[in-house]
Amino acid sequence: MEIQTERIKITTEYIKLDQLLKFFGIAAIGSEAKSMVLDGIVEVNGEICTMQGKKIREGDVVTVNGDNITVRLEVTSQ
Repeated sequence: MEIQTERIKITTEYIKLDQLLKFFGIAAIGSEAKSMVLDGIVEVNGEICTMQGKKIREGDVVTVNGDNITVRLEVTSQ
């Protein structure tokens, strides 16, 4: 199992799950990200998540096909 820790700078307190999958290149386009979530292959904090707009916040762990991504958000002001 590969574990990646990524630091993302955003201007909000969260990133939506489907946007996160596109950001990391796990999904090439939005419809692919949504399909992955709806197919039940994405876990958030150890539980299958079928909500594509799930808000991913600091410290959340997203797992896709056994690969973990720990999200470390750096919220910056505009």
